[in-house]
Amino acid sequence: MSTAALPGGDRSILQRSPLARLPDRALKYGLTTLAALILALIVYFFVRLVGESKPAFAHEGVLGFVFGNDWNVSGEEFGALPLVVGTLITSGLALLIGVPVAVATALYANELCPLRLRPALTVLVELLAAVPSVVYGLWGIFFLAPKLQPAEQWLADRLSFIPFIGGGAVTIPNYFIAGLILAIMILPIVSAISREVMSTVPMDQKEASLGLGATRWEMIRMAVIPYCRSGIVGGAMLGLGRAIGETMAVTMVIGNSSTKISWSILTPGYTMASAIANQFADANSSLHFSAIIGVAVLLLFVTGAVNLVARLIVSRSLLAHDKQ
Repeated sequence: MSTAALPGGDRSILQRSPLARLPDRALKYGLTTLAALILALIVYFFVRLVGESKPAFAHEGVLGFVFGNDWNVSGEEFGALPLVVGTLITSGLALLIGVPVAVATALYANELCPLRLRPALTVLVELLAAVPSVVYGLWGIFFLAPKLQPAEQWLADRLSFIPFIGGGAVTIPNYFIAGLILAIMILPIVSAISREVMSTVPMDQKEASLGLGATRWEMIRMAVIPYCRSGIVGGAMLGLGRAIGETMAVTMVIGNSSTKISWSILTPGYTMASAIANQFADANSSLHFSAIIGVAVLLLFVTGAVNLVARLIVSRSLLAHDKQ
């Protein structure tokens, strides 16, 4: 039986001297140490934040801090529910607006776009991720918000019977502008993941649909979208995590003026990230500083939960593809 030549000559790795095996051991223990340091850093980061936020949790109670409906710094009342609701509103608007556009862009790039134009379209969409957050914020507050205010007021007057939309005067900035900016910011990641998942659809499956007389739209609806639904949902969840944690752009376009839950998306508000950015440097008491750190803990927990769910969904999608 012929054997392949070994890198160390005719001796196996077990037959070599300890000195010859030293690089392998150094690599193994070095990489293990680096991985352990990363985990230790994450644990230390979380434990330190929880320790710094204990005074606020003790003052309000954990449930009172999370579900309290009044963030009043001067009165030393720190209920983070308005910040949580503001984060959910802006992130929900970003998903509602951005995900359909991102999926439509991915479908066009994969199924309808001419081959010679496909690389250019992909690069242009991905370039949106390279734009700094502060640029999005400046564009939103100085250009987009003033241009959309008349349309927002028209909708508020005509849809006054719909909760969270109609009634009252529209103020600039507001939740809707923040959600629209976030929708543009999450578009590249959702579109990229959706495009990659759609590219894994077997060509035989699409050709079979067309061969049975289906139109291009029917082929996309029956063969492409069902196959990659889980991957699209996973991409949307990753986009949600991106929207929840965005700070600078949201801080510039959301208003940062509401200390209670707002019942209209056309009014100013707060998110957890914008509250941290606005108030961290101005915390004039140890309790206020502790409350800001508590908001950071809450934001870290929410973002981690969203990313965990996204990974589970993507894993299920990959397993389903392997089975097929």
